[in-house]
Amino acid sequence: MRYSNYKRFLPANPYYLPGCLMSSADLNFHIGDKVVYPNHGVGIIEQIGSRSIGAAVERYYLLNIKASSLKVMVPCQNAGNVGLRRVIRNGDVQKVLDLLSLSENGSNGDWKDRFKENSERMRTGSLLEVAGVLKSLIALHQAKPLSFREKKMLERARYLLVSELALARNCEETKIEELLTLTLAKCNLRFPEASEFQA
Repeated sequence: MRYSNYKRFLPANPYYLPGCLMSSADLNFHIGDKVVYPNHGVGIIEQIGSRSIGAAVERYYLLNIKASSLKVMVPCQNAGNVGLRRVIRNGDVQKVLDLLSLSENGSNGDWKDRFKENSERMRTGSLLEVAGVLKSLIALHQAKPLSFREKKMLERARYLLVSELALARNCEETKIEELLTLTLAKCNLRFPEASEFQA
């Protein structure tokens, strides 16, 4: 399925949370909130602080990214611009599963164009976009070997999808992996094991 075909699942705003529009109240986070930082995954807001930049004082969120223990400072006023958002709700998980269970119609032929398009989709922060990238790369991988960069992107998409869905469903990641395996099997795709990406 080409990117344009996924648009029926996606809202016009790429930072839209499935099921609700992000208002300014949605971007008002608190210490301990679980959030998603695009292309890095799930993080926890550890601190809300202020810092001086010249004569101005700027408030910021300090995130701890789960996968890498990376600390990221995001100015509060830029949270929406960078795509910082709440983890999807349990009820929205079905939208992701529906997208993954549809039949695949192929993808871009040239790997450079395909990689560029997929990179842009990953940067949106939308879990539906990440799911679309994962699905198209799995379909491609079953047809021919992926380039090194595409294999890394598939690994990243897999991690982002599994970790956020596990948080949304409040369950272990292994349960989500089983669910994704069953869902992708509906369109004859095989969900890759995490061990396949280890050197």
